[in-house]
Amino acid sequence: MTAHLLTIGDEILIGQIVDTNSAWMSRQLNLGGISVLGKSSVGDTRQAIVAGVEHAATTAQIIIMTGGLGPTKDDITKSTLVELFDCQLVFHQEVYDSIAAYFQKIGRTIPVEVVRGQSMLPDQAVILPNKVGTASGMWFERGGKVYISLPGVPFEMEYLMTHEVLPRLKAQFSSRPIAHRTLQTACEGESAIAKRIEAFEDSLPSHIKLAYLPTLGQVRLRLTGNWPGEVSPDADDRLSAELDAKKSELRALIPDLVYGEEEETLQEVVGKMLRQQGKQFGTAESCTGGYVAHLITLVPGSSDYFPGSVVSYSYEMKSKLLGVKTSTLETYGAVSGEAVREMAEGARTTLGVDISLAISGIAGPGGGTTDKPVGTVWMAVSDGQRVQVAKHIFGRDRAKNIQLTGVYALNMVRNFLQG
Repeated sequence: MTAHLLTIGDEILIGQIVDTNSAWMSRQLNLGGISVLGKSSVGDTRQAIVAGVEHAATTAQIIIMTGGLGPTKDDITKSTLVELFDCQLVFHQEVYDSIAAYFQKIGRTIPVEVVRGQSMLPDQAVILPNKVGTASGMWFERGGKVYISLPGVPFEMEYLMTHEVLPRLKAQFSSRPIAHRTLQTACEGESAIAKRIEAFEDSLPSHIKLAYLPTLGQVRLRLTGNWPGEVSPDADDRLSAELDAKKSELRALIPDLVYGEEEETLQEVVGKMLRQQGKQFGTAESCTGGYVAHLITLVPGSSDYFPGSVVSYSYEMKSKLLGVKTSTLETYGAVSGEAVREMAEGARTTLGVDISLAISGIAGPGGGTTDKPVGTVWMAVSDGQRVQVAKHIFGRDRAKNIQLTGVYALNMVRNFLQG
């Protein structure tokens, strides 16, 4: 079974908002055994919507549209679909009552004309009730294909996909099992990884594919399996077992690079390790300005092991808050192994933690020298008995340097905790 996703709205085309709906829907459809063959976006005009729907129908069996179902004049998806499917709008009392109840629930006066307009829906559509908003979903069928129209508001779309669309698709269509397994790696490029696992990749059976999904400082390795034979009651279990075996085989080839699985983040993995070891952790940051602390505190419950951070940007703050010797700063500079070593030791004392991370560097775009070019970053991890110091040279882009430093620093902490 195949699908094409069509997002409708000028705001997407001009870059005013980012289309996160398609990414979320793709994941859910794929988990349900439905392959997404294409994605496209069109503007808020009748011609664009019709052309988009007609093109999508040439590529897939299921066409899912999002956007353009609101009560304002620029929301024309519903009226365009009425023309496209040669039907007419009819009033749905049950939809009106549901929307009215929604307004009462959130304590707002019922805008009668708006609610009535949202209750006028195509007579040829199966109406998908939206209990978290005012725009109903619509399900059309024509020529053996399914056309689904959903609101563009993410939480409304997700509600309708979860409670209406996916169950209906599962009941109506049989699908061949598809499954994924993902390993998360850090601090090695995809080309280097590919060289190390070349024999493994070449040995994969035709129904299992390996994808490299790189981001700054990290590469996700995703194994995707498509059931190759006749669909049987145990097909899902057999495919899952095969992928689990291949994932273990892959992990054994690059154990030094893999930090987690599926959607795990580095900060989550580090947090789990700190909690398991009963350690308190803190950071002393200069060029990252608290970015690593921000990553750590994205994890719910991080206060269990992360009491705080010191952002010491100037020489004065490095000395005053972390006890870095003036002689060290004058002799070696703030961007040096000697400085981050003292910053790490000082952070343990200042923050009262078991393990500390210190970072100092030149994020750019200016400030570099011949000896210390833009992108030079020093970092250190200390537990009072051991101190590990590392130097990295990234690029000239300030934002990327800060993000890369976050990845390399957290991975350094992870390796330190592993001993």
